[in-house]
Amino acid sequence: MYEGPVQDLIDELSKLPGVGPKGAQRIAFHLLTADREDLSRLQGALQKIRDGVQFCVVCGTVSEQRLCRICSDPRRDRSLLCVVEEPKDVQAIERTREFKGVYHVLGGALDPIAGMGPDKLRIRELLARIGGQNLDTEDPNGNSNVVDIVEVIIATDPNMVGEATAAYLYRMLRGFPGLSVTRLASGLPMGGDLEFADELTLGRALTGRRSL
Repeated sequence: MYEGPVQDLIDELSKLPGVGPKGAQRIAFHLLTADREDLSRLQGALQKIRDGVQFCVVCGTVSEQRLCRICSDPRRDRSLLCVVEEPKDVQAIERTREFKGVYHVLGGALDPIAGMGPDKLRIRELLARIGGQNLDTEDPNGNSNVVDIVEVIIATDPNMVGEATAAYLYRMLRGFPGLSVTRLASGLPMGGDLEFADELTLGRALTGRRSL
C-alpha cells in the first residue's frame, strides 16, 4: 500500500477493464515520471470525454453530435440494420469495409446473473425503429427520410450471453412482416469478442451470414 494520492490513483486505475493491481501500479508510476505536457493532454482528453461525448439519438453509439457520422451519412443503406452490443463493435465491423448499412447499439447483452435484463438494453428503441417510429435522418426542413428496414443482422458476440441475446432478439423480431433476421456466420470463434477478431474473419462472417 502506498500513501495518499498515489494509492488513490492505483485504486482507480485498477477498476478499468483488463487492468489488474500490478498493471495499475505500473501505469501510476509511469504517470508520476511523465512530462507535464503529457499529463495535461491526458487530463484534457479525459475532460472532453466527460463533457463532450454523447450518444447518437438514433443508433446509440458514441458521437460528438446529436447524430453520429454513420447515421447522418446519406450514402448508408438504411434498409440494412446491424445490431451490436457496444460502440466498439461498430468500429470492429466498419474496419472490414464489408457493411454499408446502419447500426443499432444495444448497450450490452442479456445477462441475468449480472442484472442485465431486456429493460436494461436498447431493445425497446430497436423495436420502435424497425416499426418506423424512429427517424434515421431529417432534412433541413424537418422532413423524415425513413427507409423501411428489410434485414436485421444480429452481430452480438459469439459467446453464451451473446447467443442468448441473439435468440431473444429473434423471438422479438420474427413477427415483423417482410423482415429478414440474420446472424453472423461461422468464422468467429465461440467465446470470443468482436473487437478482437481480425478484419478478414469478421468480413467473411458478414458475407456468409445465415438466417435464424
